[in-house]
Amino acid sequence: MLKVLFLCTGNSCRSQMAEGWVRALKSDAIEAWSAGIEKHGMNPLAMKVMAEAGVDISGQYSKTVDELPRREFDYVITLCGHASENCPYFPGKAKRLHAGFDDPPQLAKDAKSEEEALVHYRRVRDEIRAFVEAMPGNLPAE
Repeated sequence: MLKVLFLCTGNSCRSQMAEGWVRALKSDAIEAWSAGIEKHGMNPLAMKVMAEAGVDISGQYSKTVDELPRREFDYVITLCGHASENCPYFPGKAKRLHAGFDDPPQLAKDAKSEEEALVHYRRVRDEIRAFVEAMPGNLPAE
């Protein structure tokens, strides 16, 4: 079973979505974890759009890399530029890969309503789903 860590700045939105999608779609082949460089708490709109798609991430929580159980990851996938540039060193065989996705809270900061904000969250949710659906074929060979 592949062990994958999704890493973002705050572990509140994109990395949580990715972890949720892997658990929902690929749990037979991939063990997913998510973490952040910092801890920003779970984003309620991310939870809402994932629930709309039938994936409950409300049991997940925002955490830093240091809070993860000790394990060797096969892949560390950064989902934002800040995490890619500040990704901590992972000893062992973990391959680092950057798969950038837009930041829904940043895109939605000027939204006039929650519904307008959710449009951004849904688009990124669906892009992350497509990335996860293509796994592990879209990951570099061991």
